[in-house]
Amino acid sequence: MVASQIQIKHRQEYTGTRTLKTKYIAEITHKGLNDYKVLSSDHQLILQNKVNAHIAKLNERWSKIVNKENVVRSKEEILRDADKRNKEARDALKEIDDILIYTLDIDDTVDWEMLKDKTRFSVPYPGDDLPRLISAVRKPLAPSVLSYPQQPDINEFQPKLTFLDGLIKSKKDAKFQQAEGQYQHALDKWKQICESLDRENSAIKEKNNNDLLKYDKEIEKIKQRNAQKVEEWSQEKAAFLKRREEANYKVTLLKEGYFKKEAGSLLEYCDLVLNNSKYPESFPKSFELDYNPETKILVIDYALPNQEQLPNIAEVKVVKGEVKEYPVSEVQIQKMFDAVMYKITLRTIHEIFESDAANAIDAVSFNGWVNAVNRANGNRENNCVLTIQVKKDEFMQIDLGHVDPKICFKNLKGVGSSKLSGLTPVQPILQISRTDARFINSYDVADSLDSSTNLASMDWEDFEHLIREVFGKEFSTNGGEVKVTQASRDGGVDAVAFDPDPIRGGKIVIQAKRYTNTVGVSAVRDLYGTVMNEGATKGILVTTADFGPDAYEFVKGKPLTLMNGANLLYLLQKHGHNARIDLREAKQSSK
Repeated sequence: MVASQIQIKHRQEYTGTRTLKTKYIAEITHKGLNDYKVLSSDHQLILQNKVNAHIAKLNERWSKIVNKENVVRSKEEILRDADKRNKEARDALKEIDDILIYTLDIDDTVDWEMLKDKTRFSVPYPGDDLPRLISAVRKPLAPSVLSYPQQPDINEFQPKLTFLDGLIKSKKDAKFQQAEGQYQHALDKWKQICESLDRENSAIKEKNNNDLLKYDKEIEKIKQRNAQKVEEWSQEKAAFLKRREEANYKVTLLKEGYFKKEAGSLLEYCDLVLNNSKYPESFPKSFELDYNPETKILVIDYALPNQEQLPNIAEVKVVKGEVKEYPVSEVQIQKMFDAVMYKITLRTIHEIFESDAANAIDAVSFNGWVNAVNRANGNRENNCVLTIQVKKDEFMQIDLGHVDPKICFKNLKGVGSSKLSGLTPVQPILQISRTDARFINSYDVADSLDSSTNLASMDWEDFEHLIREVFGKEFSTNGGEVKVTQASRDGGVDAVAFDPDPIRGGKIVIQAKRYTNTVGVSAVRDLYGTVMNEGATKGILVTTADFGPDAYEFVKGKPLTLMNGANLLYLLQKHGHNARIDLREAKQSSK
């Protein structure tokens, strides 16, 4: 891996529509692969594990490209290369064809133990290196002292007497005296030599002692340095084990939070599930999630691949000694694109429902987005091309191994154009709120509202005026107008909008519920009845709270639009008004 190929930007933000939590985000870009990925987590250590795993995948992909074989030249090599590339092309097309059924043989439930960090501390123990370090220092040898010469033997100095010496005593005594002198001289000389040797041996021993002292000091330094390294190693190991323990504890907390159905933990869990889903490397596999614990609806904004990211080689052959690629036709690409859109949609919903071990999700609202160049204007656009909301109990009755993905999608009341390859945008059934204005944070407010105004508990007449005003601004951009009807003082308000647009305009009934609890299907039925009785072209139901799965199910195929609290706040912000919705505060104040 070339380090400069990968760039990682870390940031954090407060997110979640119903929780005030810090989300840690890493944006990873690989220049060579032209790959961009956003990873996030509520925990830094878990995010780092995700980042490490993604970088490992990027390195593997980049290695394949860097190490790709040079163009072959011999006939046999050309044939082998063509066969190899032809197999790769067929495998790529088959992988696309099997995108839906691939997931049916996989248990999508998260393996909590696999999430835990089980790596061992791999730094070698420096204490094991101490004997080698000590042996590398040369130890002084025992000194070789000089030996004394042999002491003169007095017997060797005895005089040799003649017959005459025996007769003349003076001669004999002279010879003995001479011999005694010679012996004494030899003995004195021997003593001098021994004294000299003693001095030399003393110097040798002193030098050896000094060398031994130096050796001992050097060994002591080595031991001290090694002991310091052992101490640093121990601290590093302790820190490593602590980080590992903390990361694993975060996994344990995440698991506990998930089974307690806490929104933040559930979103993290679903993020793990979808990240574990294997797709072709060219696919973006990027998504955003939101979860409403009251309605138990999971919203998924999913980045689907564009046509350029699909396999485009149908076959590889050798023609006149050269390898030739035969592309997939434009018609086949469009057909493949449509099929992939439906398959990924059904597969994603299946993976979420199958992995829902905590039984925390009653319904999934899926919005499929495609980032592609609009051939009409040449600009790159990101459009929602299909949207669907489906309840768990209904979806789990489907045998995905034997369905036609498009027919199944349509039967579940999914919304999308007849040819998805046209990239015709559709309005998401339920969309993630990009700004979390429901939380009580400091922000600017319009003159008509202040930071203390809670829409869920404001006076019903003020609420009536606000609804009329904001929808009046919305429809006035097209020459329309809004008139408020007499309210029933039950926390709701009725209004009628007149849109002059000759195609999508007409009479529109608007009903708002200043509620603190989830709006059920009965209110939606009532609105539908009003639309029919009034002869209106459309009905809009607005609430300060949210809608249940049955409500979203009822509006499928009907000229009704549901706007929850997040949608209402977005509409207010669109026209220059900032407000908040605090359902808990409203409930407490109404007691």
